[in-house]
Amino acid sequence: MGPGLYLDACATSPPATAVLAAVAAAQADAWANPSSLHGPGLAAAERLERAREQIAPLLGCRRGRVVFTSGGSESIHLALLGYAAALPPDAAPGRLVISAVEHPATLAAARQLQRQGWQVAEVPVDRQGLLDLGVLAELLAPPTRLASLIWGQSEVGAVQPIEPIGALCRAAGVPLHVDAVQVLGHQPVDFDALPVDLLSGAAHKLQGPRGIGLLLAAPGIGLQPLIGGGGQEGGLRGGTEPVPLAAGLATALQLASDRLSAAGGLDPSVGLRDRLLERLLELRGVRLSGPDPRHHPAARLPHHLSLLISGASGAPLSGRALVRELAALGVAASSGSACSSSGSSASPVLMAMGFAEQEAGSSLRLSLGPWLRDHELEPVPALLWEARRRLERREP
Repeated sequence: MGPGLYLDACATSPPATAVLAAVAAAQADAWANPSSLHGPGLAAAERLERAREQIAPLLGCRRGRVVFTSGGSESIHLALLGYAAALPPDAAPGRLVISAVEHPATLAAARQLQRQGWQVAEVPVDRQGLLDLGVLAELLAPPTRLASLIWGQSEVGAVQPIEPIGALCRAAGVPLHVDAVQVLGHQPVDFDALPVDLLSGAAHKLQGPRGIGLLLAAPGIGLQPLIGGGGQEGGLRGGTEPVPLAAGLATALQLASDRLSAAGGLDPSVGLRDRLLERLLELRGVRLSGPDPRHHPAARLPHHLSLLISGASGAPLSGRALVRELAALGVAASSGSACSSSGSSASPVLMAMGFAEQEAGSSLRLSLGPWLRDHELEPVPALLWEARRRLERREP
C-alpha cells in the first residue's frame, strides 16, 4: 500500500495477497475467451464456472443466481432498469421506492426510470439514517412496482433492518432490490433465506479486484440486459467475461467468509473500530454520526466510523479540507461518498438525516479492514487533532 495509514475501505480496499495471486494464476492459465470451444476456451470457461460455484454457497444461493457485472454501479442499473424493461410491453410505468440516503448509482438509475415515465418516491430516514418503516409500508401500495434500498450506508454506516423491510415488500407483492455493496464480506449473507429478490455487490470493497461485481437474482425475477452482444451471463450481460477478475472475487469472498466464521459471524474489524471510537470521542469537537455501535451494534457497519468535526470555536470545519490535512500527515480517509460528483461540500445524506448544511459539510469517514492492527491505529486521534490544528491555522 505504500507509506501511510489507509482508513478508506468504504471507498475501496487494498487487494489481498491471495486475491492478487488468484488473479495472476487465472490470467496465466485461463486467458482465453470462455465462449470459445477449443481447449484454451474450455479451460477459461471451467475457471469462470468454478468461481461462480465457489461464490454461490458463500452467499447462500445456487450457482445460477450469480450474474457477473463490472461492479456495484452496473449491478444496480441492471437490477432497476433491467427489471423495468422486462415488464410486459403494455404495462404502464409504475413507481420505484428508494430511500433518502441511496448511493449515487441508485439515484442515477432512478432518474433514468423517471425519464421513462416512472414515479420515484423516497422513504425518509431518522437522525441515525434508518428508514421510517411506517412510511415505507404506505409507499408500497400501488402503483409501486419495485423497491430499491441500500442495506449498509457508506457515508454514515447505517445498516437497515432488511428482514422487516423485506417482509413489508413481500406482503405488498413488491420485488425488493438491495444494494449490499458495503455489507458483503462484513456480515454473513444467506440470499435464499432473505426476503430479497435482487442483490448487488462489488469485489473491490472486500479486498477483491476492481472491475467486477455481481447481481443475485431470485427465481421468477425477469430482467432484460443493458448490454447486448454474445448472450453471456445467461443472456443478461453481453461481453467476454473477465475470468481472472471472477477468480479474484471468489477468493476475496472466501477470505471474508473465513474471517467471519473464525470470529463467530462477526467482522473482526469491529473491535478495532470500537476501541478507536472510544479514543476519538475523547477529543473536543468530535461527534459520532449515524447509529452508535455502543448501544445498537447491529445498526452500524462493523468496520465504519463517521464523525462530525468542529473547531475550537465550536463551528463545523470542512470535512474535505480535513481529509487533505490528514493525507498530508499520512492518513487516507474520506468525507462523504467517494462516488459522489456533487459540487457541494455538504453531504446530501447528512442533510436527509436532518443536519444543517454547515454540519453536513463537516463529516469525516474512517473505514477499516483486516490489514490493520490496534498499534497502527494508536496515533490516529493525535493525527486528527494535529490535522484540525493545521486547518484552523490556515482557515481561522
